[in-house]
Amino acid sequence: MSQPSKSLREVVGLDNDLPKLGESIVVMVDFQNTYRTGVMALEGAEEALAAGARLLERARAAGAPVVHVINDGGEGTPYDIRAEIGAISDEVAPAEGEAVVVKGFPNSFHETTLTDVLTGLGAAPGSGRNLVIAGFMTHMCVNYTSQGAFNLGYRPTVVAEATATRSLPAPDGSVVPAAALQTAALTTIADLFGVVAPTVDALQA
Repeated sequence: MSQPSKSLREVVGLDNDLPKLGESIVVMVDFQNTYRTGVMALEGAEEALAAGARLLERARAAGAPVVHVINDGGEGTPYDIRAEIGAISDEVAPAEGEAVVVKGFPNSFHETTLTDVLTGLGAAPGSGRNLVIAGFMTHMCVNYTSQGAFNLGYRPTVVAEATATRSLPAPDGSVVPAAALQTAALTTIADLFGVVAPTVDALQA
């Protein structure tokens, strides 16, 4: 079996230290009912949602600002934020005063107010501020939001157990199992864009 090469983070001299929650801003990405049932149901969604709820509880206790991101796909879609199917799940519902950013693309920074919200919380682009990211789907919005954060000069950390994805058809006609896609997505993030925390409990308050 071949040995893994160095990550791009190692090559360019970036660290892999986990941030403290109290020194971070938590970004909850697309924790919507969309992913719990129906055509977009994810494998491990309930477990990831429970982990997201624990992350949210710990973040609030540590005094970390929390920003919720929600994808609006329009009326009648699984992402209809005006309907129950597209709403943020009750277990991780925003508390009073927590910002909610509506997006239409996988990168939560693209054509949204997220940068403005973070700047208002004292975390302007280029600040190197720690962003702790969790949500759905790992290979899509979590991945591209992490990349977007990295490109803007933030320091993202993704909480692996608070993410989930689904099995997908590969270009060759085979099926990529959800577990394999989950591992590949987290590995892509960890190669350059951010640090990956395996569990909520891995993050100190």
